[in-house]
Amino acid sequence: MSAARDVVAGGATASRRKAVRRGSGRSWTFYVLAALFVFYVVALYGPMICIYILSFQDVRGGLVFPMKGFSLHWFVDLFTQVRTGDVKGSFDRSIRLAVMVTIFTVIISFMAGLAFRKRFIGDTVVFYLMIGSLVAPGLVLGIGIGLIANFLGIETSWYTTALGAQLSWTLPFGVLVMFAVMSRFNNAWEEAARDLGASPWQTIWLVVLPILAPGIIAVALFGFTLSYDEFARTLQTAGSLNTLPLEIWSMTLNVTSPSLYSLGTVTTIVSFVIIGACLGAIAVIQKRRAARAASE
Repeated sequence: MSAARDVVAGGATASRRKAVRRGSGRSWTFYVLAALFVFYVVALYGPMICIYILSFQDVRGGLVFPMKGFSLHWFVDLFTQVRTGDVKGSFDRSIRLAVMVTIFTVIISFMAGLAFRKRFIGDTVVFYLMIGSLVAPGLVLGIGIGLIANFLGIETSWYTTALGAQLSWTLPFGVLVMFAVMSRFNNAWEEAARDLGASPWQTIWLVVLPILAPGIIAVALFGFTLSYDEFARTLQTAGSLNTLPLEIWSMTLNVTSPSLYSLGTVTTIVSFVIIGACLGAIAVIQKRRAARAASE
């Protein structure tokens, strides 16, 4: 009996040792993966955080650490345009261009989503033509649009040729997002509206659009953010007046002050405000739907 107990005890001890070794191996794997993730986060967000901090550099400071005081001097210098370029004008043009791109992207993507709900002749060719611009390099595509505009005698500007060039970038994303949203749409809701006497336009306005509202907001967010910071497709199509990304690029050639960092901070804040507004709108819509479903 004692020999049997010794064998059992020895086996239990060996099992515990193996479990400890396995646990130790898992722990090392966990720490390695955690270290890689931390390194990834630091490499991704570290440069941006440094720029945000240096944008509050005192007037005695420069473009690098250490900080020599805290000040809003470079933000004032940015908006008063003492040594910088046309920041105010380029920012205004970028916002207006992004709004126009967003409107066209939402309308065309929504219409494409409705059209592709049923098969038609050549639908595959049309689909690949729509997303084909994602494959083409943006700079090459922008040069091509600029050359065609010059050949046709059309003056390149931010509200004509640049608008078309940016739509070649935003529309494929908008269409793909809309297809994903439409795939979850239940046709029974439209049939119920038609049975109740709704016209096709009433069905779209009162049934389809409210149901697809979160997806449409997502398409609008894609269109705005992609247009707001687009550089390659705008470089050869914006004409003589720069958009904000082009103005930032030109500032890197002649501005050597933290005002460039302050511009990056301002544009990032604007982006986060717009993203937060869109996400907040989606959250409000979902909350109202949940409250309406609970009341019913």
